Amino acid sequence: MSVTTQMLAVALGQTAPEPGSIQDQQWELWISDAEMLIEARRLSVAPDLVIDEAKLDYVVRESVVAHIKKPDDATQVSVAVDDGSTTKSYKSSRGRVTILDDWWLFLGLTETSGAFSIDTVGFASRHLPWCAFNFGATYCSCGVDMAGYPIFEGGEFY
Repeated sequence: MSVTTQMLAVALGQTAPEPGSIQDQQWELWISDAEMLIEARRLSVAPDLVIDEAKLDYVVRESVVAHIKKPDDATQVSVAVDDGSTTKSYKSSRGRVTILDDWWLFLGLTETSGAFSIDTVGFASRHLPWCAFNFGATYCSCGVDMAGYPIFEGGEFY
């Protein structure tokens, strides 16, 4: 099952746009944009991953609904004609369909490389917690690789 403009209308609590109307075409375009963003991320992060269709539909639907609610990156638009004027205020938006970080995680498409990719959970090891080996180095700074127990950096002799 894939996301339709009728599903978006139900999520928004409003009547679906007439088939073929500009609004209908716009919503279809945004659905395609969300699907394209997800597929591009899948190909770059996990090409072999098969995303659950229900999860995919959820993320596409929610991202497009969020964009429909806040379509513009403008925070306030004012129109004045003669003595009358109207003002429309928007909450902050990027002005395009956006997939939130929580949704990337939900789909299993988070990138694991970067400055904060250190595993802080750890594993059973004789290395001291501050040993360079625990931070991804190819060498040991506490001496376990030489003596079998820490001899440097505050390690004790047995």
